[in-house]
Amino acid sequence: MVGYVCLVSRVHAVDLHDLSAAQSESFMRDAHRVSSALSAVTAAVKLNYEIHGNTLPHLHMHFFPRYAGDPFEGRAIEPYRIRHAVYVAGQFARLRDQFVQVLGAGAA
Repeated sequence: MVGYVCLVSRVHAVDLHDLSAAQSESFMRDAHRVSSALSAVTAAVKLNYEIHGNTLPHLHMHFFPRYAGDPFEGRAIEPYRIRHAVYVAGQFARLRDQFVQVLGAGAA
């Protein structure tokens, strides 16, 4: 999906409750910042969030922007079903640069 982001905890933990209160608050603040920046940059109609840890036992959160008419509209995202290029030439770099700029501006 265009705009997909994965936030990885800097502190090793398998589950959110494995972090201290301060560490989990920091992770969720980062998730909020990513969510806000991603929403602003992609203009998605909705963001889906996933935390699993079944195949990679380290705390991380997936952000999936949702768009009207996307291949999974009205149902769960199944990224493994996407078999075509997600970005047109140059789109990824432009989106990444905008995201980093907005994310950095939010830290100020």
